[in-house]
Amino acid sequence: MTDHDERYMKKALELAQIAAEQGEVPVGAIVVKKSTGEIVGRGFNRREYGRSPLTHAEIVAIEQASRRLGGWRLVDCELFVTLEPCPMCAGAMINSRIERVVFGAYDAKAGSCGSVIDLFELPYNHKPELKGGVLESECAGILSEFFKQLRHNKKTEG
Repeated sequence: MTDHDERYMKKALELAQIAAEQGEVPVGAIVVKKSTGEIVGRGFNRREYGRSPLTHAEIVAIEQASRRLGGWRLVDCELFVTLEPCPMCAGAMINSRIERVVFGAYDAKAGSCGSVIDLFELPYNHKPELKGGVLESECAGILSEFFKQLRHNKKTEG
């Protein structure tokens, strides 16, 4: 694991914490321009706030990066996300031509970068480089704590 990957994953974890504070599933994502190290897109889950199944952290970050860079092709970009991408988000990464995807916690229920399926291994027109498990315990921990608190709150309300 490189310092580079850990540094950017920590930034994604900060966004995941904001999501948790807002009652959203704590997933954070950033898009980084590889050649400059500049963060060009940031996102965290906004499904509850936006009442939309589309506002996953990765989609929000990809959309922001595309607008900032002036195009849908995110060449020379890598995406850091605290949870293994779902099929929708993995598809967005393929379609946006992101070069490298780094994720933290694995997702046994919906992970589409190796856990349930690896969409990047299918013969699509683009195949991002993939690295999983970066700061895995920290990324899994924020999710576990969020759902533990959610269960606790439901018990005390009911």
